[in-house]
Amino acid sequence: MLEKNQSAAQTIASIIDAMTNQEKVDLLSGFGMWKTAAVPAYGIKPIVMTDGTYGVRYSIPQIDSDERGGMDLDAFLSVVNQRASDVAIAWGEMKPATCFPNGSAMGNSWDEGLMQRLGVLLGQECRAMGVHLLLGPGINLRRTPLAGRSYEYYSEDPLVTGKLSAAVIEGIQSQGVGTSLKHFACNNSEVERTTMDSVVEERALREIYLKGFEIAIKQSKPWTIMSSYNRLNGVQASQDPWLLNGVLRDEWGFDGVVVSDWHGIKDRPASLMAGGDLDMPESPRRKADLLAALDSGAVPVEVANLSCRRMLEVIERCNAGASQPLPVYTAEEHHAEARAMAAASMVLVRNKGLLPIRPDMKNILVVGRDAGTPVIQGSGCATTIPTMVDQPLEQLEQALGRNHVLTFRGEADAETLALAAKADLVLVYTSTEGAYDGEGSDRTTLALGPGQDAMIAALAAASEKVAVVIACPDAVEMPWVDQVGAVLVTFYSGQAMGGAVADVLTGKVNPSGKLSVTFPKRLADVPGFLHYPGENGRHIYGEGIHVGYRAYDLREIEPLFPFGYGLSYTSFAYSDLTVSSPQIGLHDAITVAFTVTNTGDRTGAEVAQLYLQAPGKRLKRSPQELKGFAKPVLAPGESKRVEIIIKGSDLAIWDPALGRWVLEGVEARLVVGASSRDPKLVADLTIKPSVLPFRRIAYDTQPAYVLPNAIACEHICAYLTNRCNISKEDAMRMLNHCSNSFFGIFTSLERRLRVSIPEAEVAGLISEINAAMDGAESKL
Repeated sequence: MLEKNQSAAQTIASIIDAMTNQEKVDLLSGFGMWKTAAVPAYGIKPIVMTDGTYGVRYSIPQIDSDERGGMDLDAFLSVVNQRASDVAIAWGEMKPATCFPNGSAMGNSWDEGLMQRLGVLLGQECRAMGVHLLLGPGINLRRTPLAGRSYEYYSEDPLVTGKLSAAVIEGIQSQGVGTSLKHFACNNSEVERTTMDSVVEERALREIYLKGFEIAIKQSKPWTIMSSYNRLNGVQASQDPWLLNGVLRDEWGFDGVVVSDWHGIKDRPASLMAGGDLDMPESPRRKADLLAALDSGAVPVEVANLSCRRMLEVIERCNAGASQPLPVYTAEEHHAEARAMAAASMVLVRNKGLLPIRPDMKNILVVGRDAGTPVIQGSGCATTIPTMVDQPLEQLEQALGRNHVLTFRGEADAETLALAAKADLVLVYTSTEGAYDGEGSDRTTLALGPGQDAMIAALAAASEKVAVVIACPDAVEMPWVDQVGAVLVTFYSGQAMGGAVADVLTGKVNPSGKLSVTFPKRLADVPGFLHYPGENGRHIYGEGIHVGYRAYDLREIEPLFPFGYGLSYTSFAYSDLTVSSPQIGLHDAITVAFTVTNTGDRTGAEVAQLYLQAPGKRLKRSPQELKGFAKPVLAPGESKRVEIIIKGSDLAIWDPALGRWVLEGVEARLVVGASSRDPKLVADLTIKPSVLPFRRIAYDTQPAYVLPNAIACEHICAYLTNRCNISKEDAMRMLNHCSNSFFGIFTSLERRLRVSIPEAEVAGLISEINAAMDGAESKL
C-alpha cells in the first residue's frame, strides 16, 4: 500500500482523496464473515479476524472459502448457539487450536506476567493461521454469576479486569497481531442482549463498568475496540456518540478502530456518525444505507474519511505484523503451557488437611462422569476446537503411579457409597449443567448439574474423606460444603484441565489462585438480584457502585467465599507495612510497601491485595475498594518486599454534578490483606481534597446544605447587608434562623424576612457563589 518517497500518513491521505463513496463504504464494511474488504485499485489487502478470547476459532469455510450472502447469519447463529459439549461436530469445519483456560479461570491467577504470556501464545497461533486480528479479550464485568458469558470475563472488580486484560493485549500485539477489546459497554447479561437497555447511573458507569476498559486502553493501546449489542441508557451502544467519540476517543485518547459486534448495528449512518468505524459482518442492506447517506450528504464525507484513515492505519499495522517471521512452536508445547496456566488459576476454597494426596492414601475412589469427559470451556463464539484434551482420570493415574489404586465410578449408587466408606480418599469430579447457558443464554441457577449436589451429599454422608473438583463458568452454591474435606474450583480450565487438576491434587503444583469474584451462599445474596434480568427491555443496575464484594461489605452479608480468597499448601505472613507519604492528593503518588514471608514448607505464590477504606462525605463510597495487588513467589522461609505504587487519581471518585474525577478530603486507611475479608496490615492515609465538601448552589438548595458552606454564607450575607441595611452579624443570624426550613434558601429568606428578592438578583448571586467555589477549588 505504501509508495516510495511517501510517509504512511501521506499515502493514506492520498488514497482516501482518490476513493469513491462506494469504495469507502466497502472499506468500512466487512467482507463475508471474518474479513475486511480488499480495494485492489489502491493495493489494499483484506485482513482476517476471528474469535478467540482463550483460543483461536478459525472457521475453514467462512474464512478460506469466503462464505457470503444469506449464509452469513445462519453461519453466525450456528456458532453462537453451539454448545461446548457438542463442539466435536465442528472438527471438520474449524482448525484445531490450543484451548487455554477461559477468562473466569485465568482471572483467578491475578498474575499479569502469566496473562501476558497467554497473549503471546495466542498471538503465535494467530500468526500461524494467518489471522491478523483476534477478537478479544472480553472484559465485561461479572455483575451477576448467572450471566451466560461470565466464563469469558475476568472479574467483578474493574482493577483486576483492567490490569489482566491489558497484559493479554500487550502479549498478543507483541506478536504483530491486533486485538479487539470487547464488549463496549455494559453487556453484562445474555437476556435480550441485542435490545436490552442497560440503565446505569453515571457514577457506577464511570467507576465500575467503564473503568476496566479505561485502564486497559490507556495501558495497552489495543488496535480496535468492539462495541456491544445492548442499549446503554437508552442509546444503542454501537451508535452512541457520547460513548464512542466522547468518552473513548476525546477523554481516553483511543485512536484505533471501533468495530461492531456481529450484526450489532441497527442504523449504519448513525453508527458512523457516532464513531463506529467498521461494520461486521458484511451486510448489503447496511452498506446500501451508508452509501445513500454519503451520496445525499446526510453523513458528511469528512466523517467517512476519518474512519477510512483509522481503517487503513490498522490494516497497515496488520500487514506489518504479518511480514514478521512466523513463530515456531508445537501443539504439545502450548498444551504444556496451558496446563501450567490452568494449575496457577485453580482455587482451593476448602481443605481440612485432606489435600495434597499423601502416600498413605492407597485406596482412592474417583466418582463422576466428568473424570472421564471433562468440561473444559464455555459455549458460543469463543468455543475452541482443542488440539488435544487431557482425561482427568488418566492424568491422575499417571501422576500417582502404581502406589495408589484408583477405582472409578460414574455415579453414586449403593455400590459406590459402600466403596466410599472404605476408601482412603474420595475424589468427586463435578460441573454445572452447561447445556443451555453460554453466549445467548444466561444460567438459571447456581446449582451444579442435575443430581450432582445430591451425589456429593450422599458421598459425604458415607465418608469424611471427600474432595470435590468443580468445573463451572462462575460462582456456584455449595449446600454440602461443611460436610466435605476439600473443594477445588477449576472454573473452565481448558484442554489441559485434567493434567492441571492432577498436578494440584498431588501437590506437584501448590495452588495459588484466588477468587476474582465473590461466591454467594445463595443466589438472593447477589447484589443485582432484585433488578436482574430487567423487564420491558430495561435492565436497571440498581446497586449502583456497590458491585460484587463492595455490596457484600456494605450490606454485611457473609459470602460463601469472599473476593480474593484462596488456600495454599503453605502459609504466609505479612509484616512491615510502610507508606512513602501519610497523605495523597489527586496529582500525587505514593509507594505502599510490605513484606510477605513463606512460613510453610512448600514453595508457593501469594496474591497480596491492597484495599482503600475511605468514608464518603458528599458522595458515598463502598466500605473498601481494591487499589493494587501483587503475586510474589516464595520458597520456604523466604521473604520478599512488595511495592505497590498508588496514584491519587487511582483513589478518585466520579462526581456527576461536576462531571469529573474528584477526591474528597477524608481520613482513610490502607489495608493489606490475603482476601477482602482477611486484613493483615493497616496504615492511615490522609486524602487531600480536590473538591469542596459542598454542593454547588441552586435556587432551591435547602439551608441545611448552604449554612456549612462558608463561601455561600459570605456572599449571601453580603447581599443581605446591602439589601436590608443590616450588619453582617445580623445577616448571619437571619441565615441561621432559616436552618430548619425545608424550602430552598431563597424562598426561606423571603418568608422569614418578608421581602421579595428579584429573580435576576437571585440568579446573579447564585452565579457569584458558584464562581467563587470554582475559584477556591482550583487552589486546592
